[in-house]
Amino acid sequence: MDVIVGVWVCLAAARTVVGLGMDPNLQIDIITELDLVNMTIGVTQVSGLHNASKAFLFQAVDREIHAAPHSSEKLIQLFRNKSEFTFLATLQQQASTSGVILSIRELEHSYFELESSGLRDEIRYHYRFNGKSRTEVFPYRLADGQWHKIALSLSASHLLLHVDCNRIYERVIDPPETNLTPGSNLWLGQRNRKHGFFKGIIQDVKVIFMPNGYITQCPNLNRTCPTCSDFLSLVQGIMDLQELLAKMTAKLNYAEMRLSQLENCHCEKTCQVNGVIYRDKDSWVEDDHCRNCTCKSGVVECRRMACPPLNCSPDRLPVHLTGQCCKLCKSKCIYGGKVLAEGQRILTKNCKECRNGILVKVTETCPPLNCSEKDYILPENQCCSVCKGHNFCAQGHRCGENSECRNWNTRATCECKSGYVSVQGDSAYCEAFCEEGCRYGGTCVAPNKCACPSGFTGNHCEKDIDECAEGIIECHNHSRCVNLPGWYHCECRSGFHDNGTYSLSGESCVDIDECALRTHTCWNDSACVNLAGGFDCLCPSGPSCTGDCTHEGGLKRNGQVWTLKKDRCSVCSCKDGKIFCRRTTCDCQNPSVDFFCCPECDTRVTSQCLDQNGHKLYRSGDNWTYSCQQCRCLEGEVDCWPLACPTLTCDFTAISEGECCPRCVSDPCLADNITYDIRKTCQDGYGIARLSGSVWTMLGSPCTTCKCKVFDSKRWRKGGRYTEFVCRSQTLYPGRLLLAATDSSELQRKNENAVTKIMQFV
Repeated sequence: MDVIVGVWVCLAAARTVVGLGMDPNLQIDIITELDLVNMTIGVTQVSGLHNASKAFLFQAVDREIHAAPHSSEKLIQLFRNKSEFTFLATLQQQASTSGVILSIRELEHSYFELESSGLRDEIRYHYRFNGKSRTEVFPYRLADGQWHKIALSLSASHLLLHVDCNRIYERVIDPPETNLTPGSNLWLGQRNRKHGFFKGIIQDVKVIFMPNGYITQCPNLNRTCPTCSDFLSLVQGIMDLQELLAKMTAKLNYAEMRLSQLENCHCEKTCQVNGVIYRDKDSWVEDDHCRNCTCKSGVVECRRMACPPLNCSPDRLPVHLTGQCCKLCKSKCIYGGKVLAEGQRILTKNCKECRNGILVKVTETCPPLNCSEKDYILPENQCCSVCKGHNFCAQGHRCGENSECRNWNTRATCECKSGYVSVQGDSAYCEAFCEEGCRYGGTCVAPNKCACPSGFTGNHCEKDIDECAEGIIECHNHSRCVNLPGWYHCECRSGFHDNGTYSLSGESCVDIDECALRTHTCWNDSACVNLAGGFDCLCPSGPSCTGDCTHEGGLKRNGQVWTLKKDRCSVCSCKDGKIFCRRTTCDCQNPSVDFFCCPECDTRVTSQCLDQNGHKLYRSGDNWTYSCQQCRCLEGEVDCWPLACPTLTCDFTAISEGECCPRCVSDPCLADNITYDIRKTCQDGYGIARLSGSVWTMLGSPCTTCKCKVFDSKRWRKGGRYTEFVCRSQTLYPGRLLLAATDSSELQRKNENAVTKIMQFV
């Protein structure tokens, strides 16, 4: 592995970022895009840290600052498939407040969100990985009323956080999803319309899509190092060349194998639809042109086509065209103040139709009508009359499976069935609608009805089944039951700790011997006596038996009472050599009660908080769980932080669908806690060196995918490295694993061969 590290150093010396020039197409100025100058509600232009750019004061909570559709689309395109970007901002946050600096989200899903909590002195980065929410927490006091420059840089799975041009944190995280969905939107200074309001001044907010983007904010910082993506791209290129060579070598073997299979040919399963026979894996579009269908082993699978959002220019209108599922922007026509879309007609002296923005004369002859002239009706945007009561729906007006055609006097329209909502504003296509969405991985299966994962219930999966409160769980008497979204765990009580085996029922919780560990507070001649879950101080006799206590390097007298420096809401006392700490007793009748320590005494309406769904009010001091976060209302401000998950000592963990905390698993192939190091490789069955974490299709077996996993484990080879490539068949043998493991010496030899090839290429 030292050789690979050497390659990294060589590359670092060879690569430099040339100059500070930047392609304007690789950056987006958020404040310019949002056009805050013309906004008045909630923001005011003020003097910033400098006068080179505009600064804005965010103060009111009834604001709604998000990007217009064209700006969101620009952002989506810039983020798409990018592995390197940097978020920059200069800000002055009001002391002890919490709020979201920038959020890029789609409904409840945050693709990128940077939050500063003055209540817990944390900076939080929210993102998504493999369809699941992730949060990185950085302890830092940003909400102190002072000016700060902040830069969050991501390169593949490498994260850098700079504050005031100082590198504060550097971490390896799960690579965030950057393929934003079309419905994503950008919010500045808030999470959405109702939550996460930032209070303070914001200036110079940008997103830059280039390596080491923080340099534009801090040009004096070292910028000679390559990024993870640079190294990954180089090594991956070499691997691709090796794979191409192996494929060429394997083609002959594959052809011979296929020839040998001709004697064992099997009947292909086909699909017959409306008299047409389709072969296996054939795809087609249904007659209504709105569903893509595929024949899979004799079974037809269809999915509705997803239409991209349309942003037509002022001189064009979105219209449905024959043979097209999605609307297209077509030129409009104007006649006598009336606006006509493509294909619509108007009757003047003769019949004219709008075609490509021009009214063209139509010479079609109207069919004879079987009704008196007084019952003639001219349909909207048509030239030929019909009889009163004409059935426009029967004429061929198409509506989707979840919508219904409705006849009107002069036209027909599609209306969504009860419990369904239109897709992108078009009532011809509707889907099942759950008004409040589905929480914790639930799926909308019927109007306002969700199918919930294990551990949750309710129409919207909003109710966490509390196994602890319902008495379903019995924990060992050395532990207590703690409920978590989707499941529970038995947490060791105070004075006990886990012995390293981690039992789900808490049987692994053993007593902490404070006397042996010398963590007790017994002073002078007092003798420490260990007790189950604690200790006692015995003072037989002598002038030094004072009962005093040691605390934070100082001495507290027996009977002394004091308040902790870091927690104004705690009261501690020393009694006979032992320290007892508790929360301040709240007297809500006392007019000078501290609302920060006793939020339950705060009955002011302005101190209430609206939940994330906008339906429930919480009082100041209330706590609740939302989206794998613990939330608290304090004087009208909502602050949320990741749930505290139990500490696991096992080698392999995995997070089940709909749950927030990992559980221990014995199969390393099922683990999702393995951090892949791109400097490490494993070798597949054809001798190709694969990057750790990479996924590929097995040569000669296009239906089998493989993944390279490299991780350290004490249990496998006493500290050696366990290497494997895991292959899963997609069709014939679901769930079957083909494993190949090598010890550390074999891995070293293969890695040296791979590095030799890399050095030759470089």
